[in-house]
Amino acid sequence: MTEVAAPPTAVAALAGKRMLVLNWRDVRHSQAGGAEQYMHQISRRWVDNGIKVTWFTGREAGQSAEDEIDGIRILRAGGPLAIYAQAARKLIQTGGKFDAIVDCQNGIPFFAPLFVSGKTPIVQLVHHVHQDQFSTRFSPPLAAVGRFLENNGAKAVYGQRAIAAVSPSTRLELRKLGFRGPIHVVPNGTIDVPLTVGSKAPNPTITVVSRLVPHKRLDLLLGQFAVAARSVPQLHLDVVGDGPEMRRLQQLAMDLGLDHAVTFHGYQPNAVRDNLLSLAWLTVSTSASEGWGCSVVEAAAWGVPCVALHVPGIRDSVVDGRTGWLVETPREFGAALVTALEKMAETEIARDVSSQCQAWARCFTWDRSSELLAAVLLEETHRRQGAEPTTFASDMTTLARFELPEGADLRSVLRPTDEIREVVGYVEVLLKGRDEFEASAALNRIGVAGAELRPAGPSTLLAGPGSGFTPSDAVDDR
Repeated sequence: MTEVAAPPTAVAALAGKRMLVLNWRDVRHSQAGGAEQYMHQISRRWVDNGIKVTWFTGREAGQSAEDEIDGIRILRAGGPLAIYAQAARKLIQTGGKFDAIVDCQNGIPFFAPLFVSGKTPIVQLVHHVHQDQFSTRFSPPLAAVGRFLENNGAKAVYGQRAIAAVSPSTRLELRKLGFRGPIHVVPNGTIDVPLTVGSKAPNPTITVVSRLVPHKRLDLLLGQFAVAARSVPQLHLDVVGDGPEMRRLQQLAMDLGLDHAVTFHGYQPNAVRDNLLSLAWLTVSTSASEGWGCSVVEAAAWGVPCVALHVPGIRDSVVDGRTGWLVETPREFGAALVTALEKMAETEIARDVSSQCQAWARCFTWDRSSELLAAVLLEETHRRQGAEPTTFASDMTTLARFELPEGADLRSVLRPTDEIREVVGYVEVLLKGRDEFEASAALNRIGVAGAELRPAGPSTLLAGPGSGFTPSDAVDDR
């Protein structure tokens, strides 16, 4: 088999380019969250590899108009809504100076295509779809405006331009809204996975790390925890995080007679959070919907499986039967907790599940995320230049496994967003936007015959080639 030469990276191909990121907040904003960390972690890696990154973002009281963070130039102006008008002005004045734009949508995009040349590569970054959430934060008229801007307004302005979605669930929600251009999945990275995991707490312990806000539905969790506590002696719940729901949840725990079994730790530094996770038997998610389950994968890094409701985003971050268990209805949640705790009480099962959790978490690195998003930008650049068909919008991904013939140039038939991994004795490739027939035809052009081809499911797409999370793997439903 021909040894696969290290492919040139998309990040390297963009070195020297000027990148503009439009985002609602930067990481030093008092309300910065996962969306800001996502784009910041990617941006700092781009800067380290020679890409010139500028952010234009909102400015809160006490923040300077200009700043630099980890080599990223930060320009700030406008509050939560005024930022959009300020961004439009900035694009009209300086948009032509940038080689590409990442337009981060937080419910409402920046509509960058209206203010720059049509040849400028622009990629929308979408964490999750907000259609159902606008009514929980705004009056009916404003909510209707928000739904229109996120849906029909965005479709009209962005047209066939590429979108980067953080999960297959988010991509599916965008398809339901009628977006027809290319939608690429670029998952989050996560915390460093520790080499070893220490002993768990002696008594069954559940730890949940979450913002205490209504859509996380911690009230539902407390009700179902009470059900589980009746069957599991000495069961304890640690809640790490803060938010407007804190007092109501504390009172609910007291009303349910759980004040002895539930500890609200509030916001904690990473070291304290990680220590509590390392002791946990399980983590949980009762959220109504997410773009992705960051806290789920962070727990997996510590070998902690998750019991979660089968909802968008979370269903992607849990490999059912391997890194946790998905529950169809809230009513079944308490019983599912009991079953999962019984499994984790058995040493061999707990050791196996913990190992699979850590293997899953290792698939999600910020280096890979930065490369994948750079590849989307590179591919969109090719499309703007007419090098790629503008109709490329298939969500099919094929996992191909084969021996590479002597002298074959694999890169000649791959797109920038395809991924390669050389494993002992063979090569695995994720060919994105192509079904098995199209993948076979592409590989045949370089003399690859008889490749093992299969559709890539969500776990394979998220974890990447060579990860071991392939559709053929049997689900362990012990």
